Amino acid sequence: MARGGSAFMTIRTETRAPAKPIVVSWSGGKDSCLALQELQRAPDVRVAALVTTLTRDFDRISMHGVRRSLLERQAASLGVPLHLVEISRDAGNEEYETAMGQAFAAFRDQGISSVAFGDLFLEDVRAYRERLLAKHGMVGHYPVWGLNTAELIREFIADGFRTAVVCVDPAQLDPSFAGRVIDEQFLADLPPYVDPCGENGEFHTFVFDGPIFREPVRFSFGETVCRDSFWFCDLLPAA
Repeated sequence: MARGGSAFMTIRTETRAPAKPIVVSWSGGKDSCLALQELQRAPDVRVAALVTTLTRDFDRISMHGVRRSLLERQAASLGVPLHLVEISRDAGNEEYETAMGQAFAAFRDQGISSVAFGDLFLEDVRAYRERLLAKHGMVGHYPVWGLNTAELIREFIADGFRTAVVCVDPAQLDPSFAGRVIDEQFLADLPPYVDPCGENGEFHTFVFDGPIFREPVRFSFGETVCRDSFWFCDLLPAA
């Protein structure tokens, strides 16, 4: 042994900081699913919950119209806890913001201050979210913001995700698109003025299978009805 040496070697190991918890604003549709996938790829964050607004009068996902039971099966297949925020069918901004504020407070009590959204390019929507989050000491993250929507939806299909169109705004898209599964034929049939991800509210979706799912969420297509000027295709949970 060299003079002044030690019989013991000190081994230094780098300790990685624990992953930061984050919750995902979850509609059950493709954009929030894409945001979730991006977060799950990131080594420095941990998705602690999916946060979904539910209309209590219908017991369905607000705006999308998907039944609570299918939402719960979806979250279970994704392996992420589900946090429901209930509002009434006629809820305005005040009721929505109060309900979300209560959810944010519960998350802050758990040491969570970050919320991720699947927004793609609507600046006014993002600005509204930022104002609401700031009021409650929360910060927003936008994992798929600014990505090319035509490329994004084709990557979504190529990755093996499967999603059904559950709501259509007839002012922007023909109601016949409700109840269709998004594939290359669906994209080919879309009018050129419709965003392929439906970012302008042309349509809303429910993702039922894909690479981040443990198993498919099984259902059958029910009737398509018009409610509050939108066309909804009901999804019936499989037995």
